[in-house]
Amino acid sequence: MITKPKGCKDIYGREAKVWKYIDTVIDSVMEKYNYNYIRTPIFESTELFHRGVGETTDIVTKETYDFKDRGDRSITLRPEGTAGVVRSYIENKMYGENNPVKLYYNGTMYRYERPQAGRERELTQFGVEVLGSDDPLIDAEVISLAVNIYKMLGLKGIKVNINTLGDVESRNKYHDALVKYFAPYINDFCDDCKNRIDKSPLKILDCKVDKDNEVLKNAPTTLDYLNDESKERFEKVKEYLDLLQVEYVVNPKIVRGLDYYNHTVFEIEADIEGFGSNNVIGAGGRYNGLCEMLDGPQTPGIGFATGFSRLALALELENVNIPIKEDIDLFLLYVNEDEKKYAAYLSQELRMAGYVVDTEYTSRSLKAQFKQADRLKAKYTIVLNSKELDNNEVTIKNTKTKEEDTISLDALIYYLDEKLADDMDEYNYECDDSGCSCHSNEEDL
Repeated sequence: MITKPKGCKDIYGREAKVWKYIDTVIDSVMEKYNYNYIRTPIFESTELFHRGVGETTDIVTKETYDFKDRGDRSITLRPEGTAGVVRSYIENKMYGENNPVKLYYNGTMYRYERPQAGRERELTQFGVEVLGSDDPLIDAEVISLAVNIYKMLGLKGIKVNINTLGDVESRNKYHDALVKYFAPYINDFCDDCKNRIDKSPLKILDCKVDKDNEVLKNAPTTLDYLNDESKERFEKVKEYLDLLQVEYVVNPKIVRGLDYYNHTVFEIEADIEGFGSNNVIGAGGRYNGLCEMLDGPQTPGIGFATGFSRLALALELENVNIPIKEDIDLFLLYVNEDEKKYAAYLSQELRMAGYVVDTEYTSRSLKAQFKQADRLKAKYTIVLNSKELDNNEVTIKNTKTKEEDTISLDALIYYLDEKLADDMDEYNYECDDSGCSCHSNEEDL
């Protein structure tokens, strides 16, 4: 038997409905914030990720799926979304449009890492990228946007951690301080960290192997090496977060693992029992030099991303009641060929009228058809009877109350409208957090 590759999974059934619901909430919030959808290729030139993400990052050195195509070109399955979006921004000359350019994506990424709960080698990731503004307000907006999505999905235990890496001058000072600090202890670290100390000492702070090393606890922080301009900018970000009523904690240990970050970086945790030691469900930061690194014009940028598997797991562990439809409105049953033909016709008419309708396709007995209606959780059933059809009538049964009504076929849609109207409210989810900035507009969902 052929099986799926390790680290991949099939999304179907209820889980697929949860993912589609997450899609719906994301699209709704993005529309309110005026972010436009972008779709970039699943594979790109390997050079894009080596230059954009960084030659020394774990993603590039250990996790990318690299291969040669039939034209002997070096190709990589995208491991993250930012580099591809920035490449598209440059190639399509979006910088000639009104700034800032606010984009969001939702697609599959590929990383060769150890599969674990909420983390696969093929992952679905949602993210936003804002290009063309260095305003601290945009930093705060991106963070608040992420928080509001989580709140609208129903998560309560959300913790926002923020930090700043400062500008180039501040980051270089911090780089030198880390090299000096780690030098006496570097032989106590893993081989990867030994190779990182000169080129990327910040990644030592983010190392998964040495995360419990006592030396890390007393390492210098970015906040100790900020120049006045970087300090002032960070204060502005915090001021705007306060204005947007986003609760946060300044955590100087957050540095993020990618080369392109500077200034604001942040991680959002799901404070949920059973989620594990790594409870980060979303993260991002500012990358003011990335566009130039990829041969584009000088352009400030900031982004954020969250993985669907981690997000779905958080919703499950917090027992969030997700308003997804797991039943159908009506199941049509029949016995003979003429009734079957009418079932096909009536199914089509009712579906076009907006109802979820199913019928029999495998020539089962009437008893087996009733069992199928139960499995599909049909709210109503109709046994199509030739004699009733000749009189332009059907008998419809409420599967919950067992009540039956014989009605004219001409009145069927009006009947269903009346009976099912109350059920529709069950699926119109509303954020019940008055602190959510999209609270006043949730009727659009």
